[in-house]
Amino acid sequence: MRRTSFLRAILIWLLYRHQQAQAWGDFIRTNGLHFELRGSPFFANGFNAYWLMYLSSDPSQRHKVSDAFREASGRGLAVARTWAFNDGGSNALQYSPGSYNEHMFQGLDFVISEARRYGIRLILSFVNNYENFGGKKQYVQWGRNQGQNIRSDDEFFTNYVVRGYYKNHVKTVLTRYNTLTGIAYKDDPTIFAWELMNEPRCPSDMSGNTIQAWIREMAAHVKSMDSNHLLEAGLEGFYGPKSSSDMQTNPGFQVGTDFISNNQIPGIDFATLHSYPDQWLTSSTDQAQLQFLNNWLDAHIRDAHNVLRKPLLLTEFGKSWKDPGYSSSQRDALFNTVYNKIYHSARTGGATAGGLFWQLLTEGMNSMRDGYEIVLGETPSTTGIISSQSRMLRYLSKIYARERNIASLEKAKGVREAAQRGSGN
Repeated sequence: MRRTSFLRAILIWLLYRHQQAQAWGDFIRTNGLHFELRGSPFFANGFNAYWLMYLSSDPSQRHKVSDAFREASGRGLAVARTWAFNDGGSNALQYSPGSYNEHMFQGLDFVISEARRYGIRLILSFVNNYENFGGKKQYVQWGRNQGQNIRSDDEFFTNYVVRGYYKNHVKTVLTRYNTLTGIAYKDDPTIFAWELMNEPRCPSDMSGNTIQAWIREMAAHVKSMDSNHLLEAGLEGFYGPKSSSDMQTNPGFQVGTDFISNNQIPGIDFATLHSYPDQWLTSSTDQAQLQFLNNWLDAHIRDAHNVLRKPLLLTEFGKSWKDPGYSSSQRDALFNTVYNKIYHSARTGGATAGGLFWQLLTEGMNSMRDGYEIVLGETPSTTGIISSQSRMLRYLSKIYARERNIASLEKAKGVREAAQRGSGN
């Protein structure tokens, strides 16, 4: 009996090691300007769904997560961005520093497991800039509760106690073992990348130096524990004083970040960009907002290619039906503009690899409608544009993969012929 138990334990261990070996080859990597999966280019048409963990923590609501993944996968969407945080409050993931809600964590376990089932990769964000779901405001309050003399929420980035709370949360997430798959998060290739913060901003230091130092410290912290996954900072794309020639591209304001210097930090594997012309240019016409969007995308696509030499992912964009004079054709025009820029860059060897619209909902989620939501069954024209982009990027991946295989075969053929000539055969 004891021998049987021992053999069973060995078999389980061998199976786990085999799973890990298989998983290792499935992590998405970067190669210069591009993402790669198993040696072939990877392009990402996807979506945001911040609510996934929150709903999954309630087993009676999990079918909505499954429905969203199934519907998205059916339209060719391959990447989802969501929160791996919910700080403070009764339904928190992290009640207080180091104190976690196991039910909420099991909700995130389900999200990762279900994403794996439907072939969708995840970008998981560690904390919010805003007070929704806690964010830096909650971390700062935790610091004050421990006697720290903190005057501003921006001291989230500088106070050593608060930075320690954040680092501990990162470690807890990375080392979490999924109760459904048995795989540690840091070893799971279902996760595309980690995000340091959703839209980090530090208006008390417009130079960008405060956020520069924080990103550098936290990127090194993540990479010290997880060399498998890609990492991005969560930036919106605003240029700072160090990029003075590009500051005119900004929509009339700065937030204490710098698209160039922040993304040049070692450990940041790719650049991110957000775009909300309807929020940033509220007094402008729809046509003027589209023109801004064109310029905004062109500048960042160019800088990712020529300056950063890293892949670029547009991780948030959208248009709200709550905008004055809204029509579905306006939203479709914005989606077409974004997708055309992405596809043209990808097709011509540029750095841009995909876009994630804000946000995907499924039926029966009316309380979470924010104006930007896309319910795939309700918006046939926009859904058609989304599906078309997925098909085009998937086809482009196949073309690049085929060209690479042909080049490899030709190279191998040349080596063989050279060897035959050298041997006199």
